[in-house]
Amino acid sequence: MFTLSIVTPEKIFYEGEITSVILPGGEGYLGVLTDHAPLITSIKPGKLTIRDKSQNTLLLAVSFGFFEISANHGTLLVDSAEFASNIDVDRARKAMERARQRLADKAGNIDIPRAERALERARNRIAIAQSRGE
Repeated sequence: MFTLSIVTPEKIFYEGEITSVILPGGEGYLGVLTDHAPLITSIKPGKLTIRDKSQNTLLLAVSFGFFEISANHGTLLVDSAEFASNIDVDRARKAMERARQRLADKAGNIDIPRAERALERARNRIAIAQSRGE
């Protein structure tokens, strides 16, 4: 087992002993087990799958960030994290529509990278909720 900490700007979202984690790395999904070699990688929006010490599977939606593992302690620093079971699909759809409208408003003075990140986060949350059958 190893310890995983998931940290967002607001709080320590999750901390616990786990047996494995599968995360959306910048170059594709990455699996991490106990005694993994030291590693630092970027994280993109996607599904995070945790297998805890009781062999329960936890699914989360995560956004952009970084992951570091060393000496059997992993730290995931992300803009946002949400358990799949807590995703409000209607809220995510509204966020996706707002982001699309901001990107379509060529005359407006918008932060395009921020709107693109919001759109990607919303799409990710919807996809993860739907993969659970919601």
